[in-house]
Amino acid sequence: MTRSDRMNAGGKRRTRPLSRIIVAEPEEIPAVIGGFLLFFLLFASYFMLRPVRETFGIAGGVENIQWLFMGTFVATLAVVPVYGWISRTVARRALVPVTYGFSGMVMGGFAAALYLDPLNVWVARAFYIWLSVFNLFVISIAWSLMADLFRADQAHRLFGQIAAGASLGGLAGPLLSAGLVGTVGHAGLLLLSTALLLGTLVCVRFLLRWSGASAAVDQPAQRPVGGSVWAGLTLIARSPYLIGISGFVLLLASVSTFLYMEQARIVDATFPDPVRQTQVFGTIDAAVQSLTIGIQLFVTGRIAKRLGVGVLLGIVPLLMILGFGLLAVTATFPVLAGVVILRRVGEYALVRPGREMLFASLDPQAKYKAKNAIDTVVYRGGDMLSAWLNSAILLIGTASAAAVGGAALAGIWALLGFAIGRRHDRNTGAQHAGRVPAHSASAG
Repeated sequence: MTRSDRMNAGGKRRTRPLSRIIVAEPEEIPAVIGGFLLFFLLFASYFMLRPVRETFGIAGGVENIQWLFMGTFVATLAVVPVYGWISRTVARRALVPVTYGFSGMVMGGFAAALYLDPLNVWVARAFYIWLSVFNLFVISIAWSLMADLFRADQAHRLFGQIAAGASLGGLAGPLLSAGLVGTVGHAGLLLLSTALLLGTLVCVRFLLRWSGASAAVDQPAQRPVGGSVWAGLTLIARSPYLIGISGFVLLLASVSTFLYMEQARIVDATFPDPVRQTQVFGTIDAAVQSLTIGIQLFVTGRIAKRLGVGVLLGIVPLLMILGFGLLAVTATFPVLAGVVILRRVGEYALVRPGREMLFASLDPQAKYKAKNAIDTVVYRGGDMLSAWLNSAILLIGTASAAAVGGAALAGIWALLGFAIGRRHDRNTGAQHAGRVPAHSASAG
């Protein structure tokens, strides 16, 4: 045995206990750590600013929130052609650096605007819209990279552990925001958030080097994704499988928005002071991320492996039927906080990793273009439509009626989640048995 073989064998013995804990093979552990750190930095960057965004949203009046959702949807449509042009121009593995670099420049511009005029309500509204768009794009493209680096069977085992980095970052972000905002102000928070975002590029470089060494990514990853600006929507229209995922995400956004509107109404009535509102939102964020981390590390991968992705996607919608039922009976802040925490913990720990697993067996066009269209245009379209639907229900009915409507949407969401998850499990099971190849975006 050579010295190199002895070192490799020793390394495998040292990592074997860790691999049992996190359901990873020894050679996969570096990539899990790299992905974990990438999402830690990304979510710390975003969650530093999320409580500020929520306070800005209420500042313009709870009755006007649906306009912010509409503005976000329109801004998303404006950004899609820019992303489409970039994806046609640069190699797949360069999409993250280029997109994050552009986002960093925009964030720097907002930092300067807030420094010059921190009380400008239009800057606040523009920041709310930008952060909502930025959030979906940067997270979607990071998961596209993960789907490109890992095989479908690896995704089932590892995405939960990788997503735990997002939860830890989501916990660190609000704590950093609360501790530093008094010293550096909102403009300073934006600059620090930008630095964390750009720090993810070190993790991206490491993951790409790992993938090259392990042959996890093929040579076409060096080339652009290709296709037209609206190729993602075209791919979705041609694929029943992608249509199913789109429907699932549309219902996810709708249920989330119904709960978000109820949250804004109850928090505004319970805590009139904007500073206290920011503290409340930060506390909820911290509680959500604390509860999520353990589930992602030790539960998500095992559920996906033993019970399938259908269970990951369907269990949270079922719980939300119960949550909306409670809000229909008693819409108090403690009940609201419990339901919000339940939904978000379930989404981050179960639904989000399961949703990303759906793309692991697809081709690059679907992973980058169709997925991004679903995560942005479809998601924000669902936000906008459900916000106006919620407003219409409140106009002719009561908050209890809106909660009942949310429960009905959650029921449909559960059925579709179980169905699309079972289909994915059947497809990947057949692939692993060697019966069929990984299906393309146009596969039924």
